[in-house]
Amino acid sequence: MALAGQPGAARYLLEDMAEDVLERLAFLRHRPATALVVGDWTSTLAAALRAQGVAVTEVEPAEGFDEEAPYPATGFDLIASLGTLDTVNDLPGALVHIRQALAPGGLALASFAGSGCLAKLRAAMLEADGDRPAPRLHPAVDVRAGGQLLQRVGWADPVVDSHTVEVRFSSLASLIADLRAQGLSNCLANPGPVLSRTQFSIVKERFGNGTVEQFEILTLSGWRA
Repeated sequence: MALAGQPGAARYLLEDMAEDVLERLAFLRHRPATALVVGDWTSTLAAALRAQGVAVTEVEPAEGFDEEAPYPATGFDLIASLGTLDTVNDLPGALVHIRQALAPGGLALASFAGSGCLAKLRAAMLEADGDRPAPRLHPAVDVRAGGQLLQRVGWADPVVDSHTVEVRFSSLASLIADLRAQGLSNCLANPGPVLSRTQFSIVKERFGNGTVEQFEILTLSGWRA
């Protein structure tokens, strides 16, 4: 996430997720004394929670935090994971570890990019690849799969929902820059081959000189009984 720290770097998706978490907490009237915030490199959510008197622990996956292993501390009243669970290899395992790190009666909220993201870019890449599409974006979770996951891993009173964030881009280059800055580019261990000059021209032409793309933000929520 080195690009994220640069002045003017795109951060609108994480800011949207942080705002959504705060709105959910206000609606639920959940007053946590302790919280674990995962993946918010903007510190927007942590700052807002601390202003409410919450003792916040912040961890960043890129700096060694492993969501696929048990977290060394437990007993959190709130765990908020922002923009990270879409890239783990073992999502069910990560959700189990989150639940185990909660205190009884604790709440978990996990927001990340869902399968409804970047429909226009996906279509353009498929067209450029022709009959042999390459894995240019990592697999994503939809609402139905998210609900099945929560039932499987034992979160109490599980809820899954989504909302969209529409963003207008002036060019394909501006979209690519924003994706890289927010850690949303291809993270597969074996990604597809780099687009050829001809393929890139097809994508650029299909995408146009400016268009509106949608990002689907999927949110999983549940409690530890």
